[in-house]
Amino acid sequence: MSDQSLFAAHIAHRRQQIDHLLNDSGYDALLIHSGRVQYPRFDDRARPFRVHGHFNAWVPMPYASDCLLELRSGQRPTLWYTQPKDFWHLPPSEPDHWWAKEFDLHIIEDASQWMHRFDASEALGAIGDEAQLQGMGQRVDLNPIDLLTSLDEFRTQKTKWECACIREATRKAAFAHKAARDEFLAGGSELDVFWAYMRALNEDSGTLPYDAIVAINEHAATLHYQHRASAKLDARYSFLLDAGADIHGYAADITRTHVGPTSHPHSGLFHGMIDAMDHLERRLALGAKSGHSFVDMHHQAHEGIADILHQTDLVSGSTQSMVEQGITRVFFPHGLGHFLGAQVHDVAGQISPDGLALPPPPDDPMLRLTRVLESGNVITIEPGLYFIPMLLEQLKSEPAGAQVNWTLVESLIPFGGIRVEDNVLVTEDQPMNFTREAFEDVG
Repeated sequence: MSDQSLFAAHIAHRRQQIDHLLNDSGYDALLIHSGRVQYPRFDDRARPFRVHGHFNAWVPMPYASDCLLELRSGQRPTLWYTQPKDFWHLPPSEPDHWWAKEFDLHIIEDASQWMHRFDASEALGAIGDEAQLQGMGQRVDLNPIDLLTSLDEFRTQKTKWECACIREATRKAAFAHKAARDEFLAGGSELDVFWAYMRALNEDSGTLPYDAIVAINEHAATLHYQHRASAKLDARYSFLLDAGADIHGYAADITRTHVGPTSHPHSGLFHGMIDAMDHLERRLALGAKSGHSFVDMHHQAHEGIADILHQTDLVSGSTQSMVEQGITRVFFPHGLGHFLGAQVHDVAGQISPDGLALPPPPDDPMLRLTRVLESGNVITIEPGLYFIPMLLEQLKSEPAGAQVNWTLVESLIPFGGIRVEDNVLVTEDQPMNFTREAFEDVG
C-alpha cells in the first residue's frame, strides 16, 4: 500500500471511531484545535510550536497553528486551515493533496473565521488549550474528560499509517545516530556531535520531536542532560546519545551508548556492560507481546540489571536481594519505557482501556507505562545503568550499601552511565523492533 492509501485507511478508521464516540456522547460535533503560537510574558520571542497530539493524530502537519478540525458523525471531517496574510513570517504552505483530499478543506486567513461560525444550539465538545478557545464562550464543552479519555485510548493502538510514520522516523534517526557516533569518535565536542546529527537528518533542530541528549563522560549520569558543551575533551571515556526524528508529527526515540577512544583502566569493563545492557534490552523487547504486563517487564528489567551488577562484581548478593533492597533502583532510577506516537511520551500510559487509573508501583513512581500491552501499541524499551553520585552517596549511608564494591563503582563514575532504547511495535506474536531493523538497513 502507498502512503496515500495508508493515510486514507487511517482516516476511515478514525472516522468510524469518532462516529461511535459522538453517537454515544450526545455531542453534535467534536472540535480539535491545533494550538496557537505563544509568547512568554515580557518578551516578544515566540516559544517553539507544535500542534496538539490529538490534532496531529488526524492531520499530518505538526506546525499548523490555529487550525480547527471539525468532526461530525457520518460526515467527512472538515478542516479549517488558517493561512494568514503576513509579511513578517512565512505563511504555512498549501496542504498537500494526498492527505487534504480526505477533508472538506476551508482555507481561511484568521482563526476568527472559524471561532464564531458554530450554532449556539448545538452540543459541541472541543479539545485544546482553554485560554486559546475562550472566544468560543459557553457554546462548547472544553476538554470534557470522557471525550479526552476515549480519544487517548484510540491513540494507544496505532494504525498502519501511524506505524509507517514511526518506522520511517526511526530509520531517519538511526542514520543520524551513526553520523553522531562517528563525529564523537573523531574527537568532536557535544555540540559538534549534535550538529553532525542534524546534518545527517538534513533538517533544522526545530523539527526534532524532543531536545536531543548529547552526553559525553559523566554527563551521561544526568538522565535528561540539557546542555551541549562546545569544549573538545582530551579524555573521552563514553558517549550517550538519546535523539529521535519526526515523520508527519510521529516520533522516533532512540538511545545508544558507546565507549570512547580514551583509555581508562575500566574501559573494557564498561564496554562489556554496554554489551550486557544491549543483550538485556533485546530480550525485554522480545517480550513486548499482547497480554504482557509492562509493570512485570519493568520488574524483569531490574532483575536483569541486578544480574549485570552481580556479573561485574559491582554488587554482591542475590538478584532478588538487590531488587528487594532497592539497590537496582539506585543504578536504574527511571521507568522501562513509554507509549510512542504523535507525542514522544504518548497518552494513556497510566489509564486502563475502560478509563480506570493505573498508578505506578510505589517503588517505581517514574514508570510512565503501567498497562497490559495490546497489539498495535508502539512502545519504547529503554533499560539503563548509571553512576549517579547523589544516589550513590545515599546508598552508601544505608545498610544495603555494604553489598557494593565502592572502589569499583567510584572508578566508573567518569563513564556516566548506559542506556539502550528501541522503538517496538507490540503484536500478538513476534514484536516488530523498528530500531534494530533500522540500524540493519542503514548499515
